[in-house]
Amino acid sequence: MNDELEELYQQVILDHSKRPRNFGKLPDAIHVHGDNPSCGDEIRLDVKFGPDGSVADMKFTGTGCAISQASASLMTLKLKGKPRAEAERLMHNFHTLVTSDTEPDTKGLGDLVLLRGVRKFPQRVKCAMLAWRAFEQALGEGGAVTTEGE
Repeated sequence: MNDELEELYQQVILDHSKRPRNFGKLPDAIHVHGDNPSCGDEIRLDVKFGPDGSVADMKFTGTGCAISQASASLMTLKLKGKPRAEAERLMHNFHTLVTSDTEPDTKGLGDLVLLRGVRKFPQRVKCAMLAWRAFEQALGEGGAVTTEGE
């Protein structure tokens, strides 16, 4: 990463980890608990789907490192209001972004592309993917998820 991009990365991560967006609980939602045993990150993701299957609303609570909290915050901003197919596309593209040297379609990911650098650090990939794994589980109607197999 060049110096300007590195500085932007740090600013966005710190901003979203210190002041996460969509932090809290949603009543009458699908609840998913996710954890990352290797570093202790935990998340509870609450998702409400609309009658058409779109992501009507989502919030999260939890504790963890700056990357896991920022990824969850950024994810909720990007997925809220999206049709299911679009949310699944973004989930797939984010996974490719942080796990592969193949360059995914980054359209719609916004600031999430700043997390691209975590692919160099396998333990950090688990942090970045925790909220996304919880969302994937919510698509299947809830339960628990772990990043142990990442």
